[in-house]
Amino acid sequence: MPKAMQETYKNFIEEHILDFLPEIDHKSITLYESMKYSLSAGGKRIRPMLLLAAAEFTGCKIEAAVPYACAIEYIHTYSLIHDDLPCMDDDDLRRGMPTNHKVYGEAMATLAGDGLQAAAFEAMTKDMFLYLMILFS
Repeated sequence: MPKAMQETYKNFIEEHILDFLPEIDHKSITLYESMKYSLSAGGKRIRPMLLLAAAEFTGCKIEAAVPYACAIEYIHTYSLIHDDLPCMDDDDLRRGMPTNHKVYGEAMATLAGDGLQAAAFEAMTKDMFLYLMILFS
């Protein structure tokens, strides 16, 4: 994949990465911030870029593929949060930043990972009719 295309896809993902997080009330703001913390930590975003490239290659508008690309990144981030937990690898740093459980505690990090997994499935199914309309327009 050409470098310019990679940058375009990555920027597109970065622009939309938080779009599919659930709306959370003020009582759950720490959970939201924990989820956002790990999603915003950066990364190569290879998985969602490949999905966008495949979508475009097959004639799909990349806007229609965004929820699925973000869902892939949510699942990946969830797996990283859980992998870093003390009961797993017990890592202190991820991409040069403190891991989620070091910032928010083990319980909140576990919930953040679980929340991202659920948010991935919600992102893929929330507006399915709308995305099908975009896909076939």
